[in-house]
Amino acid sequence: MKASAARAFGELVDLPVVVGVDGSEPSLRAVEWAADEAALRGASLRLVYASLWERYEGMSLAHDLGKPSEEVMADDIVETAERRARQRQPGVKVTTDVLPEEAEYGLIRESRGALAMVLGCRGRSGVTEALLGSVSLTVAGHAHCPVIVLRGSHDNRIRSEAPGRIVLGVAGKPADSAALRFAVEEALLRGVTLEAVRAWRRPLHEPRAHPLITGEPAHFEEALAAELVESALVAVPAGLQVRRRTIEGFPRDALLAVSREADLLVVGARRRHGHFGLQLGRVAHGVLHHAACPVAVVPESG
Repeated sequence: MKASAARAFGELVDLPVVVGVDGSEPSLRAVEWAADEAALRGASLRLVYASLWERYEGMSLAHDLGKPSEEVMADDIVETAERRARQRQPGVKVTTDVLPEEAEYGLIRESRGALAMVLGCRGRSGVTEALLGSVSLTVAGHAHCPVIVLRGSHDNRIRSEAPGRIVLGVAGKPADSAALRFAVEEALLRGVTLEAVRAWRRPLHEPRAHPLITGEPAHFEEALAAELVESALVAVPAGLQVRRRTIEGFPRDALLAVSREADLLVVGARRRHGHFGLQLGRVAHGVLHHAACPVAVVPESG
């Protein structure tokens, strides 16, 4: 119940996993993570560097190559990334390309022909893994495929040593959700639990439930949240271990809390035709900035 089951559920097609590389250590960790992802899915790996990307932070690549930083060129960046990928997963087919354009535009265009896109988390002004860099944020908000950003203190392991889980943030309209399909595929491929989470909030005028009330949801909002979780999981394969969870509080805060024990947090992002602004809701925007695990943003139509 791994690749074959995931393909049966998600109808995966023969597309590559794409990684945006820029020579920084976070992007090289993303290469290794993506190589594992490609191996799980039986997919190829495509490494792309946009030559107009801002200069990479740090001296790690120059040190590895034994060159001064000013002599590190685009070919060095993609060749180093390719070497990392082949060392990590020798059986995965790897291709590379240098795009003569700004990173945001090049990566969004690449997403049209990608199974998924993986990006390292790199902030500006030396703030690493604090606030998300503008390239990753823009790509996550406009890509045509799922975008996985390696948030938090995660290293390059696609799976932790402890029993893992894929966490899905259940949205208000979960029927036929692309985020759900992606989360199920990931859980099946990794052989881990899928945890579906929905937050709920008590109206300000409503008093707290009496402590003797047990066994049933104490509030209409809590019951509604539980119903939404159940409806989201109707089509989940029977062999997949699933955990249902409702949490009182704001959605962003609830997902950030559960991200501390997750291998991957999956959220949906609506794509609105004719809308050219950043197409990320507050929840997706918040978890991309602050989650303690990798975050997958999956585009939803409508």
